[in-house]
Amino acid sequence: MTIQAINVRNQFKGTIKTIIEGSVVSEVDVQTPAGIVTSVITTRSIKDLGLVVGSEVVALVKATEVSIAKI
Repeated sequence: MTIQAINVRNQFKGTIKTIIEGSVVSEVDVQTPAGIVTSVITTRSIKDLGLVVGSEVVALVKATEVSIAKI
């Protein structure tokens, strides 16, 4: 499967900057040209995908809701 075959419009190419690994879930920071995108995924997925700091990845964002707050 290629990235083009995925039904997600918001795709951000970048490099993994930080991984904060937990026992069940982990936080992954991806540096993109637009800024940092943070994902919380299972630690098992990090291992299965072979993700390490410096890996080139695509952050795929699919949201059914976007909340806005006045500042």
